[in-house]
Amino acid sequence: MTKKKINKEEDNSLDNYNKLSIQVSLNGLSFCVLDTIGNRILKSDRLVFEKNLSPLELRENLEQLVKMHKLDSSHFSEVVVVHSNNLFSLVPKSLFDAEELANYLKFNTKILANDHIAYDELNNYDIVTVYVPFVNINNYVFDLFGEFEYKHNGTVLVEALMQNSGASKEAVCYVHIEGQQMDITIIAQKKLLLYNSFTITTKEDFIYYLLFTLEQLKLDTERIKLQLFGSIEKGDDIYNLCYKYIKDVSLFIPSAVNFPKVNADQKSLDFTVLSAL
Repeated sequence: MTKKKINKEEDNSLDNYNKLSIQVSLNGLSFCVLDTIGNRILKSDRLVFEKNLSPLELRENLEQLVKMHKLDSSHFSEVVVVHSNNLFSLVPKSLFDAEELANYLKFNTKILANDHIAYDELNNYDIVTVYVPFVNINNYVFDLFGEFEYKHNGTVLVEALMQNSGASKEAVCYVHIEGQQMDITIIAQKKLLLYNSFTITTKEDFIYYLLFTLEQLKLDTERIKLQLFGSIEKGDDIYNLCYKYIKDVSLFIPSAVNFPKVNADQKSLDFTVLSAL
């Protein structure tokens, strides 16, 4: 993971205080530009693909998005890229060894001998996220902006949700939905019980993975608080299906204190891309 120095020039010197956050996944892209002085979003966009793309197609779409919004001719004080995929594993920091990265992944995901493996440290929670980033995306962003920081989607989600969670004794199950991906994070008493990600194509896939996860942790569907966010609204098929099996269902609304000012036309901004700022 590297920190950022940008060498692009822009007419407005205030752009030196703008921060760019980009999220990339095989099922979608999103970005936003934050004015760090006014703490407001200046520019944003979000794409959801009808099907999972290849890494090459993902880069092509990112290039188009960058050119359309003229990000390649802008100057940013900091650039952060969030990689969202299923090629990851969470490791307790006490058991982590940077020389054993491949061993943390080989039992629950397919990796190749030449895959680049990275890791993020969640310092406040003694957790390490080991994952395979999209190397072609990192190379492209580096060519545009120079050094930058990158993280896994799970790192950003877990940190943000832990900060937003209260001290409730009852477990809270947060489910983020974006395209064909669902991310489940379960927190109780400020402790992370689980984070996992699944690929879904139907609402039945969604409820199966959700109920299976709750069963594995022996969590009561009558007591668990289920909070949904991302590409979901009240009245959606998935939202209504959850009510058949879980008593306490609601949309997750993060604390406004932790987020920049968002205009009415920016309400659909992805939680993860905002949390990375």
